[in-house]
Amino acid sequence: MKTAVLTPVSQWRFQRFDFAKLQQSRGYDMLMRLPLLAWCAFCAVVQMAALVGYLREADPALSFAVWSVNIAMRASTIAFLLLMAAAVVLRARPTGRAPGIEPRISAFIGAFLVYTIPFCPRAELSVAGEIASTVMVLGGSTAAVYTLLQLGRSFSMMAEARRLVTSGPYRFVRHPLYLAEELAVIGMFLQFVSLWAALALALQIAFQLRRMDNEEAILAETFPEYAAYRNNTARLIPGLY
Repeated sequence: MKTAVLTPVSQWRFQRFDFAKLQQSRGYDMLMRLPLLAWCAFCAVVQMAALVGYLREADPALSFAVWSVNIAMRASTIAFLLLMAAAVVLRARPTGRAPGIEPRISAFIGAFLVYTIPFCPRAELSVAGEIASTVMVLGGSTAAVYTLLQLGRSFSMMAEARRLVTSGPYRFVRHPLYLAEELAVIGMFLQFVSLWAALALALQIAFQLRRMDNEEAILAETFPEYAAYRNNTARLIPGLY
């Protein structure tokens, strides 16, 4: 009786098949949610601690308007992080994923490089600069919360397809969440303006643009109607881009 002998090539194909099958399993999907869930929870706790610290140590000389805006800015950031954590838990399983390692690396760098900016020395801003920074962070965080609510169970950090969302802010631009997040990031950048912070920001924007390319590719592959949506909807800024 003859027994089958696996050659190195056939072994590789067998392992590759097993990994592809594993990626479609519920256990793999749940495992992939844990790092982002842990990160969102950690950042939310840090922001809550910062909010409590601000409430205790805020300068009594601040006007009520400035104090209120600062509280709203921190609260909106916490709300966004908590919504992200909830979306990670409740989101649907993907129906399509971008192949290869590059989309995952681009997503990771685009999402997390921004957190290196606060390690740069804080800039001395004028009152107008502080107001502009605060308003941008508050506006971007609030818009991100609204957009995330529209995405619901379709939210993803990696280039994956779940459900094609074209309502709410997605009627006007294809990537409103990136636009909202970047507004908040630039507002934060103003507080740490320096050469190193500018390099980190430029690199983060480059990877965010690459993430958009990867996401649009998998959405076009998964949803036939995406081509028409892409042709009729601006990427980030209506009438410009």
